[in-house]
Amino acid sequence: MLPIVDAQVHIWAADTPQRPWPRGQGGLKPLPPHRAVPISSDSLLREMDALGIDRAFVIPPSWEGERNDIVLAAAREHPHRFAAVGRLDLDAPQAREQLERWLDQPGMFGVQLTFQTPLNEKPLVEGRIEWLWPTAEKFGVPIHVYLPHRHLPLIERAAARHPGLKVAINHLALTGAKKDDEAFADLDKLLAMARHRNVAVKASCLPLYTTDTYPYRRLHPYLRRVYDAFGPKRMFWGTDLSRLPCTYREGLSMFTEEVPWLTTVDKEWIMGRAICEWHGWHLPRKGDNGDA
Repeated sequence: MLPIVDAQVHIWAADTPQRPWPRGQGGLKPLPPHRAVPISSDSLLREMDALGIDRAFVIPPSWEGERNDIVLAAAREHPHRFAAVGRLDLDAPQAREQLERWLDQPGMFGVQLTFQTPLNEKPLVEGRIEWLWPTAEKFGVPIHVYLPHRHLPLIERAAARHPGLKVAINHLALTGAKKDDEAFADLDKLLAMARHRNVAVKASCLPLYTTDTYPYRRLHPYLRRVYDAFGPKRMFWGTDLSRLPCTYREGLSMFTEEVPWLTTVDKEWIMGRAICEWHGWHLPRKGDNGDA
């Protein structure tokens, strides 16, 4: 059996005078974190070890701003356990040059882009980042995107124009506070993107988008539609642990134990092999040398 890999977990440090979080406009307080106590790399490793989760893609949260020091430190200290997906300041004067050298950073495996609010969607909807897609394609930088269904056609256009560009859609493009049928009302926009072989989806944070309780059977029909469209090799299990409205164990066992139509081979891909191959993160089998 291949290792289990969480496609998305935020880790961060506390807001301190020595390392302050960015303030909003007019010196407002920083965005509130998902949890009062930060998830550190050490605390995450303890939770992963307790459940047999071998690896995780770690992503800095938005309330820390465009900084990647915590995730890069984790990936460098534990290169067989953590892969960093960092944030890029798209408005920075040197953004293009930074992206060209992005994968030169030890432990860095991709870029996280967030376009889920009226404020941070502007670079995408105003067409100010058309340079990003060919640059990421040329330099082999995988892109993770968090955005609502209504903006998926913009990402689909980029994927169609740049077939060598790898794009992973966070949380099945679910955003906001809607639940169940309301949350998934525009799922067809996501399913339409499956025709582009360079697009994958992260089946992450899903319990947040239902009023159901574990094992979240209201989610299963939507999962089946995503599976039928993308297949197990482009469908990545993940939790977005800091927002998970259930235990880490339930977020894991929902996929490993409660979806009867997933075969053993399906779960091997969805639970870790697919996302590691997508990013070129060497994945030894359990029992091989290394800390996986």
